[in-house]
This record gives sequence, structure tokens and C-alpha cells, in this order.
Amino acid sequence: MSKWVYAFGNGQAEGDAAMRNLLGGKGANLAEMNRVGLLVPPGFTVTTEVCTHYYENDKTYPADLLEQVRSGVSHIERLIGRKFGDAANPLLVSVRSGARVSMPGMMDTVLNLGLNDATVRGLAAAAKDERFAYDSYRRFIMMFSNVVLGADIDLFEHALEKMKERKGCRADTELAAEDLKALVAEFKRIGKDIGKEFPQDPWEQLNKGIGAVFGSWMTKKAITYRKINSIPGDWGTAVNVQAMVFGNAGDDCATGVCFSRDPATGENRFYGEYLCNAQGEDVVAGIRTPQPLAKDASGRLSMQEAMPEVYAELTAVRGKLEKHYKDMQDMEFTIEHKKLWMLQTRSGKRTAPAAIRVAVEMVAEGLLTKDEAIMRVDAGQLDQVLHPTLDPKAPKKVIATGLPASPGAAVGRAVFHADDAEAWKARGEKVILVRIETSPEDIGGMHAAEGVITARGGMTSHAAVVARGMGTPCVSGSADITINYAQKLLRTASGAVVREGDWLSIDGAKGQIIEGAVPTMSGAMTDNFGVFMKWVDEARRLEVRANAETPSDARHAREFGAEGIGLARTEHMFFDPSRIQDMRGMILAQDEAGRRAALAKLLPYQKQDFKDLFAIMDGLPVTIRLLDPPLHEFLPHTEAELRDLARHLGLSYETVAERSAALHEANPMLGHRGCRLAVTYPEICEMQTRAILEAALECQAEGKTVTPEIEVPLVGSKKELDIVKAIIDATAEKIFAEKGAKIGYKVGSMIELPRAALLADEIAESCDFFGFGTNDLTQTILGMSRDDTGKILDEYRARGIYAADPFASVDVEGVGKLIEAAVKLGRKTKGGRIHIGVCGEHGGDPESVYFFDRIGMDFVSCSPFRVPIARLAAAQAAVKAKAGK
Repeated sequence: MSKWVYAFGNGQAEGDAAMRNLLGGKGANLAEMNRVGLLVPPGFTVTTEVCTHYYENDKTYPADLLEQVRSGVSHIERLIGRKFGDAANPLLVSVRSGARVSMPGMMDTVLNLGLNDATVRGLAAAAKDERFAYDSYRRFIMMFSNVVLGADIDLFEHALEKMKERKGCRADTELAAEDLKALVAEFKRIGKDIGKEFPQDPWEQLNKGIGAVFGSWMTKKAITYRKINSIPGDWGTAVNVQAMVFGNAGDDCATGVCFSRDPATGENRFYGEYLCNAQGEDVVAGIRTPQPLAKDASGRLSMQEAMPEVYAELTAVRGKLEKHYKDMQDMEFTIEHKKLWMLQTRSGKRTAPAAIRVAVEMVAEGLLTKDEAIMRVDAGQLDQVLHPTLDPKAPKKVIATGLPASPGAAVGRAVFHADDAEAWKARGEKVILVRIETSPEDIGGMHAAEGVITARGGMTSHAAVVARGMGTPCVSGSADITINYAQKLLRTASGAVVREGDWLSIDGAKGQIIEGAVPTMSGAMTDNFGVFMKWVDEARRLEVRANAETPSDARHAREFGAEGIGLARTEHMFFDPSRIQDMRGMILAQDEAGRRAALAKLLPYQKQDFKDLFAIMDGLPVTIRLLDPPLHEFLPHTEAELRDLARHLGLSYETVAERSAALHEANPMLGHRGCRLAVTYPEICEMQTRAILEAALECQAEGKTVTPEIEVPLVGSKKELDIVKAIIDATAEKIFAEKGAKIGYKVGSMIELPRAALLADEIAESCDFFGFGTNDLTQTILGMSRDDTGKILDEYRARGIYAADPFASVDVEGVGKLIEAAVKLGRKTKGGRIHIGVCGEHGGDPESVYFFDRIGMDFVSCSPFRVPIARLAAAQAAVKAKAGK
């Protein structure tokens, strides 16, 4: 017989904290608190395996579950001295969820279960308090009818408010026993009238209560929460059944929530609130204003003053649990007639500045080692330190959601065209650029905007990648919005309308679009941050570089600890209005002479760009990727723009339109781009090589240490690389002869095609380094765009099926296997003489960084604002490797 139920109570437990996958986080910690000697209401946990069975078997339970549940109830009865369903001395229980990771507020709870018309009288007699008994009964009927039977909670809330009005009461606690009896009768009538009749049999209540908690695992809000936080749907939830203890049994009773340290700042102070004569939902629902635990300047009566003995006991529990778990704890408690019962403990959610402060101070206190402290901070959270955030205390009206494409908070007035964004910025306005999707031509408007919103596009779309590189908050791919450029307005699925000039706020870390101007808070790079990151750099093995091609990006990269530039995308340097026309002239030239003439105009721009990067990165390597995208991406799209270009170049409109159409790529991922441009038009490669090496020579002459690395994109074979490398080397020799000086340089290849990965041993013969372009590699392997993949994942998750997003974290089973094979092939050819890393967006994703460290890469490169995240992820990977995990 399988074991589905694990009991705990009276200092004993069948489980422990290590069993969170089976017992859920709450059940595992209830067991652990028993083991460390804390007073916990006895109970039992129905395992997560039952939840999995329930959904895999048409919402049915294992055949022997009911017998084990009855045994669990008997266990509680023995320890508590009451009997479930007994009219004279009834046992009441709570039924709560408990997933293996915290999902606050996402699933259902039922309190006071076991009450009926008979047991309520027994409870009143046993407690010698009729008011308390009927207060518990009206709470139970209300909660059970809503959570289990699906009745509209507003019907009961309305009846409660009407009763308070009739009695002239402001708070629920002012209602007398007779008032509560009348409410119980009214609540039962409401349920009967709407076909949701309240059951009197306690065992029926318990069975349905357990089922409701399992059912809440698949509610829309729970599925959405799991999707946002990448929690697999097949993990399931446990169910915890415990004896009720009552915080609403009089003025010497209370309930509350507390943290062992301040979750906002990390300060080592007891932080929390409580309510006298209340149950837990009163604190959560905000029905009454809670009071502080510790005495403060608010003037409200603190627990420290009202119940000093219990406060001292709770303070001791705080210290005991924090020392035991070696982490900040989030605790729930109930006080029943001055007796303290612990209902829950878990690692407390906290802001990034708080997480860093707690980690640093716990090392100083001797609670943690440096390695343990490194593992206590969520790498993804570091965005909070680097970017502004919305004030968590400010009211927010979220009108739409999309993908959290680039973190940070932004507030501005809505504009719908890139030119408008630049014009509004020029006159001192803060703007949010709203687009169906962005293109390279929008770069000026994106740079001018505080934030960007798009209706289309994924996490690797143009908007997402460029915004992340700029450190600009972005919400992309919002299916909740439609945009009308002609009317300059945005409509949401919820019916909200945003017109040009209306204020908007966005939370790029959560993918939220918010109505109005929400106050923001600056990121906090404290002294603790510096101390913590020093430990991080001491621990990690992987080198961390940045993807950067502007001076601003490069400066940010150095500020955030980058060890060089791992990818400078030269195509981004041509979209400036002062350069784009010359670039277009080169593309539309009829022959090599025409192309060389246009390239001669672009050379000074490129050279200065590279010189700026080399100067900022003095002493650090700079990897520059040669021109990569299809040429049609540089050309305008509308007839009016094409006519303007024709006039500028002195060509006919027909000639320009025909050339533009001929260059358009049906499949730009695999078309005429990357190294194929250099093979077809070697003069482009010559110009870029000249710009790189002349800039490097000039910086070297000025006393700077320069390490230029030239990267050839989209290589599919050794032959392609050899052709381009020959152009680079020949151009270099020519420049060195002209200048009478030399400088060392490296030539490497991007590995972004499956063919290149499979032929990595051959390609490595001509390479000094590999840079895996994981964005394109993922797309070519899957044969799908990010948007297509997103639609499939949404459908899977709507059905409760967990599937990892290969564009968010590297697809280890597909893309990852090919990358690992390519790394081995490259090492086979050149051993440690080839430098291997990742320069796709996965280089800033913690889960992907763990994988890259495991397969022996040398570096990762990511957006400047993700450099600290990659540094921490690399350190955590090294700590895990050291521990053999």
C-alpha cells in the first residue's frame, strides 16, 4: 500500500524539511517545526503525489486514500482530546494548500471545518462562549460556500454588511451572538436559494475541502502564477489538515504574520503585525487594521506592550527558526488564550537589496559561509538593484500584461511613433513608445523613450534585445492590447483606452502595463552590494562579458563588472540618421566602385565607434562582429520613404523600389546575410577590418592596451570562414605596412547554425574563439520563431502541462546537446587554445549560465544590465559544482 498521508504533532513528525517535493513547502516545514520542539497544531499532510494522481486519473483519488485520511484524523483526535463530528466536544480542522514552492494567495484554504448545527452548540459549551462559536460557524459557512461550493462571496459579504448596518456596528467583532446566529441562518438560506446548499456531515465537508484544495491547483490564477514563475504544472500541491486553534476566541487571543528581518530593507529587526480576537483571513483581507508586533512610533498598541510574555516567546521562536534554517523566515502564528501556536514558517520573500544585506550580515554573524550566502540571493532579482522599480506602496491599476522583456520601471506619456518620441523628448517630455512591433528604424525613438511597449514580438524580438541592451524597460508581445496608429490610441482587452499624451507606467520585470503615473524608486547599489559581488567574483570560474556597441553601453558594462565586450553588433551602428543614407547608398550601388565609394564615407564613423569602445574597455578584450543582417533590413519600407531615398541618391524611384524588392528575404534567418555578405561583397569586410585595426592602432599609440577580436557571423563551413579570414588577414597586413605598426588580433566564428555546431572541429582549425549565437541557434533548431513557440507554450500551460521556454532558458535537451557537442569538438581540435563562450541573450539567464558552466565554456556575454546577474549565476554554478550538485 502506498503512503499518501504523513502525520505530525506533539514534537514528532513522519516527515522533515528535506521532503518538500513530497510534502510541499508548508507540510515539510510543519514537520520540521515539530522536530525542533515548537508548538504546532497537530495534523497530517496529504502528499503532492495524490494531486498528481488526481489529475492523471480523471479527478479521482487513490483507492486507499480515505482510509489513511481517517487514520490521520484519529491521530489529531488523540493528541488534541476532541473528536471530529462530536456534538459535545468537537474537533475542528483547517484545510490548507502547500506546493513545494510558495504560491502566496494562489490556492484555497478552508478554516473551522467540522462545524454544523450540532457541533456549533458543542463548541459553544466547551468554550463557554456562544459568540465565539457562532462567529466561527458563520466564517466557515461563508468560506466553504465560496471556496468549495463555488458560491459568489459577495452574496455573503452583502448580508454581513446589512447586518452591521442594522446593528450600528463598524467591525465584525461588535456583532453579538444572536446577530451571528441570524447570519448563520441567512447564509444557509442564501446557499440553498442558489443551489449551493451547505452540507452538515463533517466527513463530507472534509472530503470536499481536500478536493477543493487540489482543484485550486488548476485555477486560472494559479496557472498564471506558475507560468510567470516557471513552476511545473505536474509538481502538484500537498494538502495540510490541522487541528484548529482559535485567534478569535476572546481578547487574549490573536493571529499574525511576521518576518525575522525586514523584508524590504533586510534590517535585523523583528517585523510583523497581529490582530486581537481575529482569524488569519482578517489580516490578509484587510478588514481591520493590524497592529505592530514591536513597539514603534505609530502609537498603535503593540504585542510587545499588550502581551509581553507571548511577545518574548515569539521573539525566541524567531531566533530559533532563523538559526535552524540559516535564512530569514516568514512565519504565521495564532495565540489562543495567551498560548502561542506556530502555523507556518518558510524562507521569506524579500527585495534584492534586502536579500544582499541579509546574506552579508548573516556571514558576519557566523550563520552562513560566503558560499552559502552566494546561494541565498536569487540571481534574477539583481535587476531590482540596477533598475528603478515602481513604489510597492503606491496604488496600481494593471490594464494589460505582456512578456517581461526588459526589467525596470518606466513612467511617461504614450506616443505611437519613433519620431514623436524624439520630438517629445526634445521638448522635455517623458514618453513611453507604444508600437505594434519595433524595427531598426525605431532606434532613435527607443533611445528617447523611458520605456517601450509592443503588441508583437517575444523575448528575443528587436524591441526586447535592443531595450535590454539600452537598459530601457520593455513589455513586449502583449496579446491584451491592440494599437491604432492612425488614431494614436491603444485599447486593452479589459476595455481601457490610452490615447497619445496619456500617462502610462510599465513594470518591465513583471510584464505589466499600468494606467497613469506610478511613483518610482531608484535602484540601490549599497556597500553590501560591493561586498557581496566581491565574494561572487572570488567564487566564479566563468568570465562575464557584455554585449555592447555604444559608448553608453560599454561604460555601463564596465560599471557593472564586465570583463570585456563579448559582442559588438556593428549593424546597430548604421541606423543613426547621419549614417543610414550612406549605408543605403552602399546597398543600392550598382557595382563595386559604387559600394567602395559609399563605404569610404562609412569608414570614419566605424573607426570612431571602435576607438570609443577600445578606449572605454582599456585592458579588456573587445569582440566585434562583422555585418550580419540581410541588407533589406536597412532599407525603408513605405513608398514615401523609398521616394525620399531615391531623391537623396539621385536615382529613379523605380530603380530603388526594384532593388529593395530584390533584396527582400523570404527567410532572412537562412538567407543572404552574415559571412555570405563578406564572401559576396569582400569590400564590406575590408572596410570593417580597416576600421577595427586602425582604431586599435591609434588607441595603442595613445598608451591603451587593446585586444581586438573579429567575429565572423553565420558561418556554416570551414571554407566560408577561411574565405573571410583571408580577407581579414590580407587587409591587416596591408594596414600594418601602411602604418608601420602592428597589433595582435584574433579571428573567431559565431556558431549559430546547426551545421556549424556539427562541423565545429573543422571550423576550430581556423578559429581563435567561438561565440555561440544561441538566439539564432535556438530558432534554427526549433524551426520556429519566438512568437510561434510562445503560442504553443501558452496552450500547454493552459492545459496544466509544464514546458520550458527555450528562448528564456537554453533548451538543454535540444539546443544544449548540440552546443555541448560543438564545445567538445572545438576542444578536440585545439584543446584549451580556443576560447569558447556564448554571446546570445541566454548568456544573461541564470539557468542557462549554470548549463554553460557545467559543459566547460570559458565565458558568457550578455546585456550590460544583466552582467551582475550573470556574475552571480556563474558563482552559484561554481558553488554547486564544488558541492557536487
